[in-house]
Amino acid sequence: MPLVQVSVREGRPTADIRKMISAVTEAVAESLNAPKESVRVIVSEVPPTHWANGDVTLHEKYNQPQ
Repeated sequence: MPLVQVSVREGRPTADIRKMISAVTEAVAESLNAPKESVRVIVSEVPPTHWANGDVTLHEKYNQPQ
């Protein structure tokens, strides 16, 4: 039973997350020749205050005064 864990920034539309789950399920099932029913997808949404690139959180990056 394949298990895929995906981390994304919090705040994306639910429909987009659902679309991604379908695409990941399809890709894993096809590439591993596994039944779709056996593919598990876990999506974790991370708040922008808990996601950083180069010691700058996404919250800091996108909430800077211009």
